[in-house]
Order: sequence, then structure tokens, then C-alpha cells
Amino acid sequence: EVQLVESGGGLVQAGGSLRLSCEASGFDWDDYNIGWFRQAPGKEREGVSCISGRDGSTYYADSVKGRFTISSDKGKNTVSLQMNVLKPEDAAVYYCAAEMNPVGIGLNLALFDFWGQGTQVTVSS
Repeated sequence: EVQLVESGGGLVQAGGSLRLSCEASGFDWDDYNIGWFRQAPGKEREGVSCISGRDGSTYYADSVKGRFTISSDKGKNTVSLQMNVLKPEDAAVYYCAAEMNPVGIGLNLALFDFWGQGTQVTVSS
């Protein structure tokens, strides 16, 4: 059974940093991409970043390029999202998701098969 559990959310001032973690289990990492998505109140869920379990390649939404960094530690079954220079518009519930047998890498929500429960990120101005 695939399980994804996020942690690390919280309250931070604008300009600050947070590190989110996604503990992933129940699947062969080589067959999955792991992505981070977020959803703010009243808005659609959007992709933030993704990492390939096969080769470690990464992909970022334009809105977070240069500020967020995704990484994985297969030994710890963990994907992390380091978020720096946070802005009020980054505030949202952040979700970890897994895409099975991916073709390439991207942030198409419809292609992600498994989702975590989410972790709240609040950014005060």
C-alpha cells in the first residue's frame, strides 16, 4: 500500500524558510515521480515541484524557481522541499503526491495517483 505522510508545515514570517518532508512507503522509487502541490483557500490545487525517483531529475513551477529546492533520500524514504524567501502568496496546504510509471517529469495533477493528507504553511507579512 502506497503511503505518503507530510510534515514540517507551520507559521513563518515573509522572507523566512521552512522545510517540508514527505515520508513515502509501499512502492519502488524507480517507478515513481514524487511531487509537491499546494492549495490556497478558494484556489485550485497547483503544482510546485517534482523529482524523479529513477534519475533524480527535478522540475519546478516558475513561481518557486530559485527559492524552493526539492530533494530525495531513498535510504530514508523521504522527499523534502526546502522553501526559502517565503512570500505571503506561498501560504497554502502543501500536499505530497506520487505519479506511478511516469513518462518524463511534470506537474499535471491528473497523472498523480497517490496523495498525502497535506500540511499547512502560513506566511505572515
